[in-house]
Amino acid sequence: MSDASSSSPSKSQHATEHPGDGSHDPVHSGESSLRHAGNAADTVPVVHQGGELVLVATPIGNLADMSRRAIETLQSSDLILCEDTRTSARLLREYGIHTRTRPLHDHNEDRQIPALLEALGAGQRIAVISDAGTPLMSDPGYRLVRAVVAEGGRVSAVPGPNAAIMALTLSGLPPHPFLFSGFLPPREAARRDVLATLHAAECAGLAATLIWHEAPHRLADMLATLADVMGAARRAAVARELTKRFEEVRRGTLAELAAHYAENAARGEITVVLGPPAGDDSTATDLDSQLRAALQTLSVKDAAALVAGITSLPRRTVYARALELARERS
Repeated sequence: MSDASSSSPSKSQHATEHPGDGSHDPVHSGESSLRHAGNAADTVPVVHQGGELVLVATPIGNLADMSRRAIETLQSSDLILCEDTRTSARLLREYGIHTRTRPLHDHNEDRQIPALLEALGAGQRIAVISDAGTPLMSDPGYRLVRAVVAEGGRVSAVPGPNAAIMALTLSGLPPHPFLFSGFLPPREAARRDVLATLHAAECAGLAATLIWHEAPHRLADMLATLADVMGAARRAAVARELTKRFEEVRRGTLAELAAHYAENAARGEITVVLGPPAGDDSTATDLDSQLRAALQTLSVKDAAALVAGITSLPRRTVYARALELARERS
């Protein structure tokens, strides 16, 4: 691993120099420069060894959190893909980065991939940044990374700020294991369904700290749903405006947090952290035991219906678990 303080290679060096011991890799050496996917119009170039896609983490609020290595990487790249070029413009101006930019977002990522693979195949270095934080974490870029990997291309990253990890470490809740789930669905019915499935997983043995991002105008409703589905006494934390002037981490039970934000509208970027169920929470440990007992005398369908009524979990979720347990017995 290179030292962050070392100078970055020039673009021409990056496009021509090959790392390693000089061994000949036919996938990367350019011997097979084209991959045929259907007809000639669908032909896509295989990514050459010289090309590189770099995922670069950027500040989540405080511009001073930009690392020296991130600056050098963006300066030495041939192209920077931005979630929103207007949002990234301020950051790039702040650090004197004049590399050309191009938007990469959910609505154009698929269309961009063939041209980007071709540029990588020609030896270019392409950086990916999001509006804030680590690319791909609730941001675009996953489909591009998957395509580059499939073509045998090089993907690397410059680590840095991440709101989910920072919120987790500040929450006072168990730091591992944890599960980051991005954003919950905005509509109540869909949100409740996702949470019910997670709670069913807890009943089957999952014991992890859960993390989500949330929009400020939905925070109160989200917390109320969390309290209803996951238990009002569960410990949680709401992290707001991390690294910024008005940074705040509010900790308490879901009932307390839901009540607070029902009366006090939240502002800024928000991450919600939910602690694992308490060891004495029977609903987190007895789904399988209840199903096994019911399956002694009932069919899978009837056992699932009975236990779903007892636990207030979605019937289809309980039925799926009952099927698994029934197969284990057979």
